[in-house]
Amino acid sequence: MQWQVLMKGFKAYLQVERSMSANTVDSYSRDLNKLAGYFGPENLNLEPEAVRLGDLQQFVNTLAGLGISASSQSRIISGIRSFYRYLLLENEIKSDPTELLEMPKTGRKLPDVLTTDEVLSILSIIDLSEPNGERNKAIIETLYGCGLRVSELVNMKLSDLHFKENFVMITGKGDKQRIVPIGSSAIKQIEQYITYIRNTQKVNRESENVLFLNQRGSRLSRAMIFEIVKKLTAKAGISKVVSPHTLRHSFATHLVENGADLRAVQEMLGHASITTTEIYTHLDREFLRTNILKYHPRKTMN
Repeated sequence: MQWQVLMKGFKAYLQVERSMSANTVDSYSRDLNKLAGYFGPENLNLEPEAVRLGDLQQFVNTLAGLGISASSQSRIISGIRSFYRYLLLENEIKSDPTELLEMPKTGRKLPDVLTTDEVLSILSIIDLSEPNGERNKAIIETLYGCGLRVSELVNMKLSDLHFKENFVMITGKGDKQRIVPIGSSAIKQIEQYITYIRNTQKVNRESENVLFLNQRGSRLSRAMIFEIVKKLTAKAGISKVVSPHTLRHSFATHLVENGADLRAVQEMLGHASITTTEIYTHLDREFLRTNILKYHPRKTMN
């Protein structure tokens, strides 16, 4: 068997049978190329079926020695496990060498969040008289108001908007669709943008149903959304490192802080597993702890 032949089959499996996004498939492919380079003909010359647990542990140790972070190691190991499960499924191997391969221990890093006042300050400094002001305000309102990923925002369509019913249809990872409630502030700003800006633009044919457009009438790029958020955050005088994903974290954290059901938050975020959403319970506990320490008359805590 050859590494490249099996990796090509694995890539097709991820795309067709697992329905993974192009970004995820590319990430898996890059990580497997590291594995193939380590064990392949130009190095240890081990074919995939000859690789054993000890070999994989040595590979992971090499990654650590190169200074690759524990979280990146975990992602690479996850891809390796998927690859060998695919080989097992295809009867290319008789046993899975990754079965006892351990993930590196990682401290669970809590994501940065904005306070509600900081979100309001970003919204308030947007100059609506500028050419992109109405659009940019609608983008911030939507990111924070619906807790969207950047890819979900740039791919939003006019036909996804169901404002009479107060929801939007979002296409997330693996092309899975979910219904997300949308508040009156976001609805009002999107309608302003559509009426006074988008409807007056010349729109490229392939972007006729796309909600957020650049000045050339085409879909906005992910990089452009990052740039918009970065500039507005700096203008608002916020010193935190803020990305579009920070607004998603803030959306979830503020919901949990105000008593939202964790399952409901999971549905709105499009998390496949509740364990992913549970990080926000840790954020919530820290919020409660901080408030007790600040306001409770007997504020000494163990």
